Amino acid sequence: MIDVSRAGVSIRVFGVYLLVLGPALILAPNLVLGPFGIPVPSDAWIRVVGVLAFVLGFYYVAASRHGLVPFYRATVVGRAFVFVGFAAFALLGLAPPTLALFGAVDLAGAVWTAVALRAGAPGA
Repeated sequence: MIDVSRAGVSIRVFGVYLLVLGPALILAPNLVLGPFGIPVPSDAWIRVVGVLAFVLGFYYVAASRHGLVPFYRATVVGRAFVFVGFAAFALLGLAPPTLALFGAVDLAGAVWTAVALRAGAPGA
């Protein structure tokens, strides 16, 4: 049974984003990173991140199919932390400032899910 609540939709959309981002980072990281001015590393780590993003995308989509509200809640904190971490890397000069844009996608998704969960309370 697919969860058609607003929170479920937000999770599913984010999962699809990850399912697209993952293979893009695996197969053509320069197409993803280049427009943001982020140099493509020569080692395999960006492709490892792509594999992880793809697997997480499966988790998000599966959770949305089964209405796993505790998972939805956990992702709000996790995705907000991604933004904080990426922004910190940029502020500390460890990464280009544009990395924060990737974190902003996570933050926007987290806010969407949080608002949807509150609107769907008490069960959500």
